[in-house]
Amino acid sequence: MGFASTAKWWWLNYMLRRQRQIRNGLLKIVDGVLFALGFFLAYYVRSSEVFLGTFVLDFLALFGGTKEIESFESFFPIMLLTLPVSLVLLEFLGFYDRPLLLSRGKTAWQLFKVCALVTIALVLMMFLVRIQLSRAVIILSGGISFVLVMVKEEVLRRYAELNLGRSQFRQRFILIGASEDTQKLYDDVLQDSKSNLQVVADLDVNRTSVEEFLRLLHEHSANGVIMSAKHTFFGQVEKVIQACELEGVEVWMLADFFHTEISRTILDDFNGYPMMVFRSAPDVSWQAVAKQTIDQIGACVALLVFAPILVFCAISIRLSSPGPILFRQQRSGLNGRPFEMYKFRSMVTDAEQQRRELEDMNEMDGPVFKLSEDPRVTWIGKFLRRRSFDELPQLFNVLKGEMSLVGPRPLPVDETLRFDDLAHRRRLSVKPGLTCLWQISGRNDVKDFQEWVRLDLEYIDNWSLWLDVKILLRTVPVVLLGTGAK
Repeated sequence: MGFASTAKWWWLNYMLRRQRQIRNGLLKIVDGVLFALGFFLAYYVRSSEVFLGTFVLDFLALFGGTKEIESFESFFPIMLLTLPVSLVLLEFLGFYDRPLLLSRGKTAWQLFKVCALVTIALVLMMFLVRIQLSRAVIILSGGISFVLVMVKEEVLRRYAELNLGRSQFRQRFILIGASEDTQKLYDDVLQDSKSNLQVVADLDVNRTSVEEFLRLLHEHSANGVIMSAKHTFFGQVEKVIQACELEGVEVWMLADFFHTEISRTILDDFNGYPMMVFRSAPDVSWQAVAKQTIDQIGACVALLVFAPILVFCAISIRLSSPGPILFRQQRSGLNGRPFEMYKFRSMVTDAEQQRRELEDMNEMDGPVFKLSEDPRVTWIGKFLRRRSFDELPQLFNVLKGEMSLVGPRPLPVDETLRFDDLAHRRRLSVKPGLTCLWQISGRNDVKDFQEWVRLDLEYIDNWSLWLDVKILLRTVPVVLLGTGAK
């Protein structure tokens, strides 16, 4: 899920404190909504003879109840009191600090205690204060809220269990340091099969060159590095951090040997271990969560809106030239991890073979191949490219979580491997996107690969949700007027 791609750090247990805080904040909002929904459903059930039946309503009347019920507005103050009290009690009982895969029985018991306690307290308060409102609504809301929250917990559990078995949703880390420093961390946390962290390599940079470290970093498309510097030469530590800084890869350093503040670092904890996180890519934040949500909703809406165009493009390609409708190519995604990108085929079927003959005509410097008047492009392909319709299938890549609506354009894997400057790889530190600063600057006008990278890094260094919105708005006239055409 594009949503799923976020889940690798979002829902699982082993997370840094700041990520846990964001997760818990979102869970509290969801639970608050479910408690409110439970209260509304309880009122609806109590007020409807269809659900309770005349016999039950008559039975309630025997105990002082009435068949009639007050308006929902009368219950509104009670509901507003219920929500914060319930969430505070859940927080107090550690409901949001528990592992997601805690046994169902313990989860249900924690939740039941809160629902029962809130229900009893409200009924008792109404009796003592003589609030003449249907107590059945309060009792029903406790039960319905319990069911709704447990359903949510089960959905999250199933989702986590599903993704734990899928390696692409695990964060891949390289573990660096002397074995005596890293072994305890590995034994305590990293080897746990329920962790969403996977150690893809383990090395001691005192005995291994930085070049070997970089080779492993690229080979495994590592998301980050966990380092213990207690018995590691600081010169080697600095080289590793500088290399990761250039590439936009996070470094988590065990910082249990000194306390200080370093520019552009975050002091955090990882299951009780103090960590210094060196980050040169956008930080985890509510804006990042909103970006993921916008990607998913935006991709779904765009696929619905552009459905007729998608059908038109598919039919046009099928009728105009032999070959498949879609062009699939391995592109470099987040941290260089390859993924299969979709485009409408705009070239002849043997375009990749013909490229070797056109290398001398390349109009872009650096490792990227671009040709404005490419003879391999079909006549319908020229139209599709002029309107950027050939890029529309990448909306499915966005839904799969491999791309974002806004981000650096993904390059073919072979072009990424030819980067001669590590700083160029920092453009891989965020998800690739459908559109970017380079796209709206006029692709035909930007011939310098260094300028292309500069625009991408400018986007990364200044990223905000508002910047994404501005780029999306500026993309519309570029597509309509064809000014960004290749």
